[in-house]
Amino acid sequence: MYSPIRFRKAFNLIQIDEDRIFDIIRDRKPRSIALNGPEPLLPKIQKVSEKIENEFNIISYIIGDKSWGSCDLNTHAAEMLGADILFNVGHTITIENFGEKVFMINAFDTIRFDNVALKCATELKGRFKTISLVTDSQHLHQIDTVRKIFEDNGFVVVKGKGKGQLNDTQVFGCEFHPLHNIKSEIEAFIFLGQSRFHSIGIALSTEKPTFMLDPYFEEFLQINNEAEVVKKRAILSVYKALDARTLGIIIGLKEGQFANIKALEFKKELSKLGINIQLIALTEISNEKLENFREIDAFIQVACPRLGTDNYFSKPVLSVPQGLALIKLLKKEPIEEFFKIQHWL
Repeated sequence: MYSPIRFRKAFNLIQIDEDRIFDIIRDRKPRSIALNGPEPLLPKIQKVSEKIENEFNIISYIIGDKSWGSCDLNTHAAEMLGADILFNVGHTITIENFGEKVFMINAFDTIRFDNVALKCATELKGRFKTISLVTDSQHLHQIDTVRKIFEDNGFVVVKGKGKGQLNDTQVFGCEFHPLHNIKSEIEAFIFLGQSRFHSIGIALSTEKPTFMLDPYFEEFLQINNEAEVVKKRAILSVYKALDARTLGIIIGLKEGQFANIKALEFKKELSKLGINIQLIALTEISNEKLENFREIDAFIQVACPRLGTDNYFSKPVLSVPQGLALIKLLKKEPIEEFFKIQHWL
């Protein structure tokens, strides 16, 4: 695993689209603004904030809480601060703004993939013919350059089409639409970026050979073995939850994670099966907070599908796909490959 220090170094080469921020401020003339983004980007966001105050003589707030994406904009904090505009930095999506106050600001990584892409193409030549390139927000602008390297080495590169908030070739940690309409013709997926989080999601969702290109260390790594470990742990959690007599269903209180209807659907279905259900609402979902609910045997959370697979919990904490698998087991039905879906919510 890469250390947090190395991960933070990776963010040093990321450039925030300051020009767009400044253009919006000039056009909208706000009295105050707020900025937020991924935690490792906060040092760069601080510098942008200073520039805004110096250039426009307005109040600029930095929201220091973690922002995981367009599902976690923290508009409530901006409203409490009285900010006229909220700039969410580093989560490129097809939607440029939410309403009149929230603007999505791109942050692109300037690191080049030429060397690691050539190394990967050379070593995979003969093993695969048809591949697809996939990436996250920070590296979307590198796709065409890397595609040419693979095509020059004899690969057929198929582009996955975006859907909803996702651009072509883009994935979230929980959403994989561009992969599923092409996966039948793809032999392997190549993820551009230093993110096991995204790469493991691709491998689980497609069950295809998946490689991660790390441009910082100029290494590429097949991620499927790690994904298999995550999958086995997820399945084990489902079976552990079978013994639960009281289940907590957790509703996320972040604006993009609020799925009350889904929670009520789970409550109705599980109550029919004789399970005692308690509904819990949380903004931040952690093991420390769940330990307060001592009488609950297991949880299903409908906030973020990666919480249970990527974090430690002392009791089973199931995602929506895992929760659906649990219901099937309780009904004595076989569980299918519950990760092999386009969207894990």
